[in-house]
Amino acid sequence: MKKSLIALAVLAASGAAMAQSSVTLFGIVDTGIGYVNKNASGDNVYGLGGSGNTTSRLGLRGTEDLGGGLKAGFWLEGEIFADDGNNAGFNFKRRSTVSLSGNFGEVRLGRDLVPTFAKLTSYDLFSATGIGQFMGFRNWATGQGADDNGIRANNLVSYYSPNFNGFNAGFGYAFDEKQTIGTANSVGRYVGGYVAYDNGPLSVSLGLAQQKTAIANLATDRNEMTLGASYKFGVAKVTGLIQQTKFKRDIGGEVKTNSYMLGASAPVGGVGEVKLQYALYDQKAIDSKAHQLTLGYVHNLSKRTALYGNLAFLKNNDKSTLGLQAKGVYVGGVAAGESQTGVQVGVRHSF
Repeated sequence: MKKSLIALAVLAASGAAMAQSSVTLFGIVDTGIGYVNKNASGDNVYGLGGSGNTTSRLGLRGTEDLGGGLKAGFWLEGEIFADDGNNAGFNFKRRSTVSLSGNFGEVRLGRDLVPTFAKLTSYDLFSATGIGQFMGFRNWATGQGADDNGIRANNLVSYYSPNFNGFNAGFGYAFDEKQTIGTANSVGRYVGGYVAYDNGPLSVSLGLAQQKTAIANLATDRNEMTLGASYKFGVAKVTGLIQQTKFKRDIGGEVKTNSYMLGASAPVGGVGEVKLQYALYDQKAIDSKAHQLTLGYVHNLSKRTALYGNLAFLKNNDKSTLGLQAKGVYVGGVAAGESQTGVQVGVRHSF
């Protein structure tokens, strides 16, 4: 009898512990047809691609309630390519973190979005993917370090604060782990963060970041400053970004780019959303500008499934060689001063 009672007690305790933990399989499959009227050779490019509306992904995440408001968690996430089935293999380079969270906020350890990108890219109406994406976050100077677009970092420790009456912040530090390229030391080291105010219809954020990298095997600092804001007028929303990126080289001066974005979105018929976004990229190092204008529409078939369409036009001036990013179809640039038009239509399903 005593053994039975003990066994029941153990089972009950085990059940209680399991009830406090959860593991979720999640993902997004976004696939569509893309067309770009001109590549670097002047040829039309078209085909089946992905991530025109939201980046396709597959992941596992879980939490454990440790009591007293403290939780432990993990997050493993990798990109998927439905057009070719990930023929290069699957990995967790989008995110691979372990975390602790509570009333103090959240601390994450591992490869992750850097805090500045995680927050400031939320103002991009095209979710940092597809032909309409804001391209200010990029490797403007062809830096040689990994993640020189200011989006993610390895060996990252980050902290995200709670929301205090609308005020919140996030900070991160990535260890370089003695990585060198040529004469450049500490390659991959990142330090940065943001402060923000999100309350009601208004959101304003300021982010600052510095990353150690190399250009032509010479030490270079990638400095980034970004200001973002949005305001919701009833059902419509206006959003904007101002960004300055400087690659400050030990030898050869700096490579600076100023990027600006203004967008507006509004619901249509209760099941759709129309988006219009304009971006200007002022590339000081080559004294050239590029203008990007994108019209997008998303039609929700359900809470998890949507159809979408994007139409974008990119005008390069002088020496500018930027290109529209149509993943799986064409990711590259054009000849100097050439313009480009792109179209994407597809379906997005989340689970």
